[in-house]
Amino acid sequence: MLFRSTSVSLTIGFVAVGISITVGVFFGGLAGFYGRKKLGFITVDTLIMRFVDIMLCFPTFFLILTVVALLPPSIYNIMIIIGLTSWMGTARFVRAEFLSLRELDFVTAARSQAIPEWRIIFVHMTPNAMAPVLVSATIGVATAILTESALSFLGFGVQPPDATWGNILSDGKAFIFDAPWLTFIPGVTILIVVLRSTFAAKACAKRSIPNCVKPGDG
Repeated sequence: MLFRSTSVSLTIGFVAVGISITVGVFFGGLAGFYGRKKLGFITVDTLIMRFVDIMLCFPTFFLILTVVALLPPSIYNIMIIIGLTSWMGTARFVRAEFLSLRELDFVTAARSQAIPEWRIIFVHMTPNAMAPVLVSATIGVATAILTESALSFLGFGVQPPDATWGNILSDGKAFIFDAPWLTFIPGVTILIVVLRSTFAAKACAKRSIPNCVKPGDG
């Protein structure tokens, strides 16, 4: 049961982060590349970033709870909901990278050769803007797993017969004094995965973004 729940929880974490990265790179790329273009009285950058700010105003977990309560509980809905409510940080990272990349020579050269703008964005610029996104994604996997576990523990997440760490914890809490290992093992497993993701993110940050971690921090 634990191995099956591990597969489900990790799948939810990775797929949710994949959705988050896809949406975040799309909106962040548009904001960074077309930032100066106007749509009527407002620029593309301002429009997208204000939408990001609005999304960030809502407490993410309670927003997810609200949406999950309105939809039938399933693995697919959980993955999509977590992914669609956690892309804002990725969008900000990508936008910041695009703002610096769009002034570089390789982008100017691509424009001078009449390369389509979508290709400049997604083929030439996006790969060069992925370093901070990968760091964020590594932490995002841990966050998605924690969110799913909390939802399942409260009864709003993945439902039986599918098993996740969260609903194993929920089922085991009734036997916490008679069989404490039913809650101890999945709880420690969540702790280990989250810590490993955090350490992996820090190592990735040191390698890809040296200036983001001060000497002596680890």
